Amino acid sequence: MTPATPGPAASDPGRRLSTVDGLAQLSFLIQRTLERRAAEHDLSLIQTRLLGVLRDRQPTMNELARLLDLDKSSVTGLVDRAQRRGLVVRVPSTEDRRSFTVSLTSEGRSLITRAAAGFEADVAAMLEFLPLADQEALSALISQVLVSYAAGHGVDLFATEPGPTSPAP
Repeated sequence: MTPATPGPAASDPGRRLSTVDGLAQLSFLIQRTLERRAAEHDLSLIQTRLLGVLRDRQPTMNELARLLDLDKSSVTGLVDRAQRRGLVVRVPSTEDRRSFTVSLTSEGRSLITRAAAGFEADVAAMLEFLPLADQEALSALISQVLVSYAAGHGVDLFATEPGPTSPAP
């Protein structure tokens, strides 16, 4: 992605969007970029979110529903489709025989790693006109907002380390 030349608002610190408008427009830009990267790998946005969640945790189906903010039946269908594609596997929970945990297969891990690398490059290109100190400040502010929001909603963004990659079925 070729970086855009900063427009007049970037060169004039007095011209700013409101926080709400700025965040809304930024979220649209980020969503569009992520959707494009997902489509390159034949993934929907929600499938990309699923694989992203599974990079660093092996949740139960109920936990996955909470992390994705979806109802359990939607998560079941989502996991079924990813499993048929060889991207995830369900494993009986060691804590509760009635439930299953979901983890990435090596193919799923490889796919999300490639998609994430492209997305990261796109976002880095969007931010490259900012001085490094501003990029670091932005990262710190984003982290504060997300960690606080997640903690207030009972989600640990840094829950677990990834387990061993499960073999493809």
